[in-house]
Amino acid sequence: MLALALFLTLPLREITVRPGGPVPTLAAALVLARRGDTITVLTGTYPTDGATIRTPGLLLRGRGWPVLDGEGRHEILVITAADVTVTGFVLRGAGVSMVRDQAAIRVIETHGCRVVGNRMVDGFFGVYLQRSTGCRIAGNEIHGTGGDEAQNGNGIHLWNSTDVAIDSNVVDGHRDGIYLEFSHRVTAVGNRSTRNRRYGLHFMFSDDCRYRDNTFVANGAGVAVMYSRTVTLERNLFADATGPSAYGLLLKEIRDSHLTDNRFTGNTVALYTEGASRNRFLRNEFRDNGWGVRLLASSDENRFEGNRFVGNSFDVTTNGRSNTNLFSGNRWDHYGGYDLDHDGVGDVPFRPVRRFALIVEQHEAAILLLRSPFADLLDLAEAVLPVLTPETLVDERPVARGTP
Repeated sequence: MLALALFLTLPLREITVRPGGPVPTLAAALVLARRGDTITVLTGTYPTDGATIRTPGLLLRGRGWPVLDGEGRHEILVITAADVTVTGFVLRGAGVSMVRDQAAIRVIETHGCRVVGNRMVDGFFGVYLQRSTGCRIAGNEIHGTGGDEAQNGNGIHLWNSTDVAIDSNVVDGHRDGIYLEFSHRVTAVGNRSTRNRRYGLHFMFSDDCRYRDNTFVANGAGVAVMYSRTVTLERNLFADATGPSAYGLLLKEIRDSHLTDNRFTGNTVALYTEGASRNRFLRNEFRDNGWGVRLLASSDENRFEGNRFVGNSFDVTTNGRSNTNLFSGNRWDHYGGYDLDHDGVGDVPFRPVRRFALIVEQHEAAILLLRSPFADLLDLAEAVLPVLTPETLVDERPVARGTP
């Protein structure tokens, strides 16, 4: 007890690292550090080979953007202690490895760590959390090599981690911008994930997560959300995911989730659902996409209410005749019905699935006829006498044109 009391009365110290100084390297500073100390690293370049932080409560801060350099071979920082903060560094050249997921900063089996306000460039993985809780990753710029998937890891990677906040980061040039697996109660707010080789955001088996005010633009395959439940996506932008296998947002085996006030624009397919059930899509905007919503027959009991569909080649398509999904109160720019009682609701129901869209589902080459009179004639015939489109996939209360 006396030893503990003496330890607790020791003053917190600041250890300064500078080239040619008494403490010339980060590794030397970590040997000297005690719980709660501050390590300040001054401007310079410091080759770093997986420096491991084992002392709890340390603040590592850079002054003048010092560079921690993995030299294209090594992991840079490894955190195994609780309540460690890393801020103000350039972390460069975390090495590519085919046997290890080497990262600029790896956090292992701990809690309360903060990676805030750093720049990570030309690395394999950016920030990698494994079996950690209560951490925050915020305000970082994370730029990958832009190489192919085999030579490129993820910008922010969480595995089996909970109660993590990911906010205000900029991520580009990685395999996936943000990747989560078996991670629960994660909140991602205000991030910008662009030009990643595969997905801007990709998560699997990660329940009770919330994603708000994020921007996902020009990622190779868009955003993928898989095998999760009770997920909330609010006010996000999904844009410019183009290509034969690209989606603004792919939902696969998603349950009991809410997608509200999101924008989908300029995507080959804005929203693709497979095995998605009991989800609610409210006040989203689908604008200038190839396909607005591709709702596979395996998706059921979803509700689409108050959404806006503008300028899409196909607003809604499906690959089945049966339907248990509800569309109600949506705005459709192709809706031509009337509103005699002026209550803002069209008096004629709207069928958003075009007959020509069903033909394209079965014969992709038919898309070449999209702007032809043949396609218009097919759609007119289906509107007069529905034969192929699902009888129950209909908006009974479409918003009338001119309604504010």
